[in-house]
Amino acid sequence: AMRSVLAALALVWAARLAAGYKPVIVVHGLFDGPKQLHALQEFITKSHPGTNVSVIDVYDDLFSLEPLWKQVEGFKNAIYPIMQSASEGVHLICYSQGGLVCRGILASLPEHNVHSLIMLSCPLAGQYGDTDYLKFFFPHLLKSKVYHMCYTRWGQRVSLCNYWNDPHQREKYLASSIFLPFLNGERGHPNITTWRESLLRVNKLVLIGGPGDGVITPWQSSFYGFYDKNERIVRMKDQDWYVKDTFGLKTLDLRGDLKQHVYPGVNHTKWHSNYTVYTEAMEPWLT
Repeated sequence: AMRSVLAALALVWAARLAAGYKPVIVVHGLFDGPKQLHALQEFITKSHPGTNVSVIDVYDDLFSLEPLWKQVEGFKNAIYPIMQSASEGVHLICYSQGGLVCRGILASLPEHNVHSLIMLSCPLAGQYGDTDYLKFFFPHLLKSKVYHMCYTRWGQRVSLCNYWNDPHQREKYLASSIFLPFLNGERGHPNITTWRESLLRVNKLVLIGGPGDGVITPWQSSFYGFYDKNERIVRMKDQDWYVKDTFGLKTLDLRGDLKQHVYPGVNHTKWHSNYTVYTEAMEPWLT
């Protein structure tokens, strides 16, 4: 009898634990999918037993090259039902290119219930660099020539081109890119106030990245910093979008709800399986 009482107590305790953790939704990056994020999923369920973790299984692998607004729709359709069934809200972890997908999801779901928005090594201010990813797409192109492909209607049908930000071709970027300049408020649009309010609904915006990344270029893009036209880094707080608070970054910061975690030696593909990064920079925000 004692054993069944203990078993019953254990069940009650497990249920109470489970009730204590909000569901976690994970959005993958370029060229990957749920199987690459298995370690992260395990970290979460071990440290917070009973947590419902959903690694969204759409636009995996090569399909991650589809245009970002299209991906936003697909991810949103998978994520919205999870949000609706979570009365206490959800946490959203977005990895790499997935960070931009998440920005798009929040923009198109102004009534979302995201508590912690965790951006894990994401090109939030854009990408401009000769990385392996670039060589995969354009094996013979130098980074300075990519804009010829990206800043065209055809180029904008490839996800990478939606956030390719050539600091030497600013006018072309603003005129041709159909994704990032709108999200970051660099180009005016009718929804900008709604999008800003939507971002400000999150309780915490957590930015994670670092100089050993090797893919996000410049690595400061993970913290909303980017190159000027001389390829010098302009840090987040000196960026126009921060100073003018175009999409809510400054407000989040002044509220005390913008957290930044910089780790020097982590390679891009290792962020989601690095236990230290998880315990220090993610777990505290997943309650």
